[in-house]
Amino acid sequence: MSGLAKERADRLEAEIAALRRQLAERDAALAESLAQQAASAEVLQVINSSPGDLAPVFDAILDKAHRLCDATRGTLFLFDGQTFRAVAMLGYPPPAEGTPPRAINVSEDPRLAALLAGERLIHVPDLTKIDDPIARAVAERGGVRTNLLLPLRKNGGLLGVISCNRQEVRPFSDKDIALLENFAAQAVIAMENARLLTETREALAQQTATAELLQVINSSPGDLAPVFDAMLDKALHLCEASFGYLLIHDGEGLVPVADRGHPAFSAWVRKQGKIVPEPGTINARIIGGEAVVQVADVINDPFYQGDSAMRRAVVEIGGFRTVLTVALRKDDTLLGVIHIYRQEVRPFTDRQVALLQNFAAQAVIAMENARLLGELHQRTDEVAELNRGLEARVAAQVEELGRVGRLKQFLAPQLAELVVSQGDDTMLESHRREIVVVFCDLRGYTAFSETAEPEEVIEVLREYHAALGPLVAQFEGTLDQFSGDGIMVFFNDPVPCPNPAERAVGMALAMRDAAAALAAQWRRRGHALGFGVGIAQGYATLGQIGFAERVAYTAIGTVCNLAARLCAAAQPGQILVSQRVAAAVEDAVSLEEIGTPALKGLSQAVAAFNVVGAR
Repeated sequence: MSGLAKERADRLEAEIAALRRQLAERDAALAESLAQQAASAEVLQVINSSPGDLAPVFDAILDKAHRLCDATRGTLFLFDGQTFRAVAMLGYPPPAEGTPPRAINVSEDPRLAALLAGERLIHVPDLTKIDDPIARAVAERGGVRTNLLLPLRKNGGLLGVISCNRQEVRPFSDKDIALLENFAAQAVIAMENARLLTETREALAQQTATAELLQVINSSPGDLAPVFDAMLDKALHLCEASFGYLLIHDGEGLVPVADRGHPAFSAWVRKQGKIVPEPGTINARIIGGEAVVQVADVINDPFYQGDSAMRRAVVEIGGFRTVLTVALRKDDTLLGVIHIYRQEVRPFTDRQVALLQNFAAQAVIAMENARLLGELHQRTDEVAELNRGLEARVAAQVEELGRVGRLKQFLAPQLAELVVSQGDDTMLESHRREIVVVFCDLRGYTAFSETAEPEEVIEVLREYHAALGPLVAQFEGTLDQFSGDGIMVFFNDPVPCPNPAERAVGMALAMRDAAAALAAQWRRRGHALGFGVGIAQGYATLGQIGFAERVAYTAIGTVCNLAARLCAAAQPGQILVSQRVAAAVEDAVSLEEIGTPALKGLSQAVAAFNVVGAR
């Protein structure tokens, strides 16, 4: 073989060897990736199959993570804010029976303190090379040399730590660390799922207990014994307490009305009959105004360290250690207290405190219902007597309302009510008085009604009446006519009023503004309609006319004719007033003299003025 051929053959063999190495590396990487994916899938399957149960999840995470990263020993710690407690261990001898789980205070280990401060991870290649007594102890007793600590975090908060260890000096690779961080994330997911499931179960249990308690309250109105018994049962169960007592405050002391739990202590409580709290006790603090009192360990409470009857009962008879008390209050009045106890030192959580407060509020509701029911029974005879008197008063009021309704047909509502309240309608009998009369109608209405469809005419009148009608009552005028487009209103009768001319002109200005807005709408619909007003002042004869089923209150006299003629002479938008009205309102409005227009039916010339607007 020539030298050139041999060189080509050697190069070809080298390329083939390189390809084989690449294939082997790719196969190894693929196998490693598949193993990691399979492990992650298995962990997720464990999470899904054990909702709320974290023990198998933590065991699976430690097993998969250490096997894939070639770690021989490991621990998963949960952090409670002060202490890291081991909840899963791998590769260590099982602890002796009765031995508490391994726990490390955060102040004892600077590595854990660094994670709490925000470090991403702690990686120690050789524990024997650092100046840390705990690290040296782990190396000597646990046979650990390389250590990796990865935090479990949720929204920046530290939930726990995964500790991965090798018994030889062999640092973890970036790939190992990334894989372990993925398992740490899965542990956080499992913890969050368990938390949400626990909260959901607790919320459902609370809602169920509340609903059942409300059902007891509704089914036993006035009978508090079953309510108190049910309340203590629910409170003890949901708050994980062993004993409970409910006492009623009678203004002097506390009287026991319900108890659950310790027979000897219950007998002592009942024997007291009424408890007058000693200063410093929980009951005394509640009577003093506190809403909630919790004593984590009564043995360490200053009061219970003394020699008192309550101390002997609570500590020596009941053996109680942790106590939670909630006041029953209605506004600022103390109605009673609820006590729940544990015989071990284990403070109640904020959720349990809030739950007991909710039960206390329901107890207050039940007590208030019973009080109201008792008062209701006591007043039954009084109410019956009042009802008999009310029947006569109602009959009189019905008659009065009928009179008001009839009067409102032609009087402003407030005037009709005044007539009825005085009980004297002689003012509506025929009499003579000076009044101010207002006539108004629509310009072009006759032509419009002759050419428009009846439905259009009705719609226009409905809008017109709706806009102008309320103004009559607003200015306390007396409505005489409200027919078609014509309206007649007069002032100063049947009840005299100050400045009747100013009221009449004020109403006319308000009507002109309302009619102008309507006219703009009508023009867009093809209706050319304007609005005119005539106002006159003078004497007229007034009184009721009609028959039993139909009565009207009206005014008759020249002043009415003059107001009607001024209205007929008014151009769209004009308010024509007589000389007497002009003199009465000249300080309040701007007037424009228009001379003496020809007024149909009047033999004498009359000076007229147009109201331009308010000053």
